[in-house]
Amino acid sequence: MNIAWWLLVIIIVGAILVGAVAGFFISRAWFKRYLEKNPPVNEAMIREMMRQMGRTPSEKQVRQILASMNQYKTTK
Repeated sequence: MNIAWWLLVIIIVGAILVGAVAGFFISRAWFKRYLEKNPPVNEAMIREMMRQMGRTPSEKQVRQILASMNQYKTTK
């Protein structure tokens, strides 16, 4: 089997490009599914969790909890 070197280079580059495009779309679909199952926490979620625990949170408490959660997220 005698393949010209330029044809081999074209095949390798083509395979890399196809792999990169496929990887992009697969990872994008996986990330969307992950965010649907695990949505990021927002202020409304914190308020609802505190209401379920029998507390009515003040705006300051909600902001403190959100800030502490964001601080934990960025350090990990």
